[in-house]
Amino acid sequence: MNGRDFSWLTARPIAHRGLHDASKGVIENSISAARAAVAAGFGVECDVQLTADGELVVFHDETLERLTDGSGVVARRSAAELRRLKLRGANDSIPSFSEFLGAIDGRTPIVVEIKSAFNSDTTVSHRTALALARYEGLVAVESFDPDQIAFLRARAAALGIAHRPLGIVGEAHYSEEDWPQLSAAQRAELTNFLHYKRTLPDFLSWRVGDLPHAIPLLMRDALRIPVTAWTVRSPEMAARAREWTDQIVFEGFTP
Repeated sequence: MNGRDFSWLTARPIAHRGLHDASKGVIENSISAARAAVAAGFGVECDVQLTADGELVVFHDETLERLTDGSGVVARRSAAELRRLKLRGANDSIPSFSEFLGAIDGRTPIVVEIKSAFNSDTTVSHRTALALARYEGLVAVESFDPDQIAFLRARAAALGIAHRPLGIVGEAHYSEEDWPQLSAAQRAELTNFLHYKRTLPDFLSWRVGDLPHAIPLLMRDALRIPVTAWTVRSPEMAARAREWTDQIVFEGFTP
């Protein structure tokens, strides 16, 4: 659609939160998981969020309990406090975004998912852009939250990331049970992709369980926008994903 070549984004399978395997002490979103993906020749997907003192860490959950021996909300802890926590069952700590980028060092493409509270605060996107403006490897940025991508879209040139593809992570349904933080208006916008004019995504990552679906079909076939499928956890799911999308975001098996 935009004339730029983002074929690298779908050239190889993308390891969801790195190539992790807790049974081997390699935990999701860790430096070890990133290095394992690089060694195996896969791309890397990771999650970033803000600490209480405005730093970026690579961590998926809103709270610490599942993956560490700590407790509480990540966003209420300082970067130094989080750095002292070990990931459960591993020698790794929660990495800063700069540490994570340094570990990959341009050796494989990265897809960075921005986590947000859907509260219109775009500080996390701004900080992510500043970090990526200094990084020389291949990186794409995505989020479920259209406000984050719209913010970056409007300011990409000024932030030095005009060459970075910006994408939306989506699914077919946004129930109140699964998405309690969303207002009715936000739910309608996401379900019907009404943010398109302000986000203008360069790619789409769609929930594999919601395939086939009109939105990824139109994005891929009508607009020629790359579509990936998340999260693919078996060869059977991979076969389904490849029928309707251009690449898989996987975990739990080796494609």
